[in-house]
Amino acid sequence: MKQNLGRLDRILRFALAFWWLGPWAPQYQLGAANLLIAAVGWIALVESFFGWCGLHNFFHINNKSQ
Repeated sequence: MKQNLGRLDRILRFALAFWWLGPWAPQYQLGAANLLIAAVGWIALVESFFGWCGLHNFFHINNKSQ
């Protein structure tokens, strides 16, 4: 598994995860929306640490040099 995310992309994903997994996360009446926000936050956090994104891999996007 090669890294395909650049430094800025990883920082932005970490910031998104920090926001959506923290007390500042948007809260909605619909519980499924809150679960979706939490799931996206966890995915962004994991991707920020590993530097690899499945969608980038699927679409052959490589931002590692940025």
